[in-house]
This record gives sequence, structure tokens and C-alpha cells, in this order.
Amino acid sequence: MEIGVPKETKDQEFRVGLSPSSVRVLYENGHAVFVESGAGVGAGFTDEDFILAGAKIVSQAKDAWNRELVVKVKEPLKHEYEFIQKEQLLFTYLHLAADRTLTENLIDSGVCAIAYETVEIPDKKTLPLLTPMSIIAGRLAVQFGARFLERQQGGRGVLLGGVPGVRPGKVVILGGGVVGTEAARMAVGVGAHVQILDVNVERLAYLETLFGSRVELLYSNSLQIEAVVREADLLIGAVLVLGRRAPILVARSLVKQMLPGSVIVDVAVDQGGCVETLRPTSHTNPTYIDEGVVHYGVPNMPGAVPWTATQALNNSTLPYVLKLANQGLKALESDPALARGVNVQNHRLVHPAVQEVFPDLAH
Repeated sequence: MEIGVPKETKDQEFRVGLSPSSVRVLYENGHAVFVESGAGVGAGFTDEDFILAGAKIVSQAKDAWNRELVVKVKEPLKHEYEFIQKEQLLFTYLHLAADRTLTENLIDSGVCAIAYETVEIPDKKTLPLLTPMSIIAGRLAVQFGARFLERQQGGRGVLLGGVPGVRPGKVVILGGGVVGTEAARMAVGVGAHVQILDVNVERLAYLETLFGSRVELLYSNSLQIEAVVREADLLIGAVLVLGRRAPILVARSLVKQMLPGSVIVDVAVDQGGCVETLRPTSHTNPTYIDEGVVHYGVPNMPGAVPWTATQALNNSTLPYVLKLANQGLKALESDPALARGVNVQNHRLVHPAVQEVFPDLAH
């Protein structure tokens, strides 16, 4: 099969869909991989690295897109819609619940669009292709939060770890899944006071086995959220509802009550975000101030560490890419997890969760 790897065009997105080591595996399995020139530079991979792995370098994006299977990292942007083809396989993060325009264009094109974030192992209820980037995003949420708490960055000048005689910063994490857990690891590691809120009591019990008394574990409801968010130095949104838009848990009226110069990092922004005042930003302009609070809403956070993130992502995606390359659409019949990843096929919106977001497109 011919496989295309276009250069990512989202603002400061330096990851690449396939690493040279993944290209080598595909090449050894008899597939031809076409990589757009410069696609891997931001992640530390040169065109020569790809050539040595067996890839062919193409100079234009359209030549990478004009293949049976296209492997990317982030969703196609508007200037890329023209490259999407009927009966093509597109394998990437899509997050369609937050992007009606993209959803409509994928339906119109006739492409088979498989989203990394909805590939799900049925019996385990795990998301193998979302997990590696969730781990990175959770850890980065604290790293970025600490930076923007600095006074020079617009924050209130709080050191998360505190010092002897001065209390540490308070980190509130909404959601105890992979993102929330990894954020807590980092926050505990720097010595912050950490609270995690979640509606799943079993998950809270599991988190107690991880953190013991180092993290305050609270059942999430509106009154509890209001009580802890007001005092937070750093608020991290880590809410995931598979395929759907994230629910709004923090209203503008509550943001108004937060400490001036406190910071909100919403990792759920690519699914709409769970804070009413938060909107998508970019690595170029990552923050803005609303109601006196610093808001960080970059939807492709792992793009900040592309060398790590590309390899972590490929470790998980390669087995599925290889199945698609070897079997084409038949891979969807033989692999239930991959089948659950299909969002759009044959001019139809087929993923149940996204259908609930756009019921008028589900026909």
C-alpha cells in the first residue's frame, strides 16, 4: 500500500505521523511510504533519516496526501480539505465534536476517517492511542501552569512547591483519568498541594493507592467544585467524555471568584473545554487573561515536546497502521478496537458519540 505522511501545519505542531523506525517496519512489510520534505525536522528527524529507513521524500503536500492511507498527528486544517479523497484512509487525531466544519467536509469527501482518540479496546474500555498523549499533556499541564504562574508571564507569582515558611501553591485537577493522574504526579513531585475531583468513586479509591495522603481526593459535584476552585493557584481541566464535547464544569461566575493571576490549563480544550471562559489558543500565543485569570488553551500541547511525543505516539499507533496497510478496510472487520475508531465512512457520520453531538449529520 502507498502511505502518505504530510507535514503538520497546525501552529507550532512539530510532531510527525510516522517516525523513521515506523517507516522501516512498513518498508520491510512491502509498503511504500511517501514523506513530505521537512515533515520530521521539528521532531529531530531529517529527510535523510527517512530515506535511510526506506521512505521516498516528496516536495509538496499534495504528493504526500495523494495516497491510499494518510497518517497524520492532528486533524486536517481548512487549506488541506482539498487534498482529502474519496475511499482514502485517514488515520489521525480528529476531535470532531469540537469541529462541525471539519466533520461536514469529511462526510462530503467520502474518506474513511479513523480517529486515534476513539480507537477503543472494547473489553478493557481503554483508549490505547489517546493514552500516550494524555500522559504527556497531563505532565505538561503542570509544567506550563508553573511557568504562567510566574509574575512576568501574567501570573500571581506563586512557586508551586513553596519554600520553608511559605505555603506551597494549590493545584486543583478536575478529572482523575490519565491526564489528571499524570498532572497529579508532576504537581506532587514539585511539592504542591494537590486536589483531584472525580465522579467515579472507584477511580478515587485507585488514586488513593497511588498517592496515599499526598493528594486530597474529593467527590466531584457543583458545590465541591465551587469550594476548591476559588482557592486554586492552578486549575487543570482533565475531563474526557469519549467522542463528545467536554461538559462545562466551571462557569464564568466561578472564574470571577478565582484569585487574580491564578492560572487555568484546560487539557480538554480540543473537545470544547470544561471551563466556560476558556477558548483555544496556540503555541505562538498560548495565553490570555479573562476575569483576571490567566487562561491556557493550546489544543496540541504535546507538540511542544515533539521528539518525545512522536516516538510515544508511534509506539502505540504503528501496530494499527501496519494492520491498515496490510489489510486495508478489512482491518476494520478483524480488529474491533480499530473499528471503533471510525468516525466517518462512505459519506456518513458513523461514530455514535459524534452522532449525538451532530444529530442532523447522522443520516
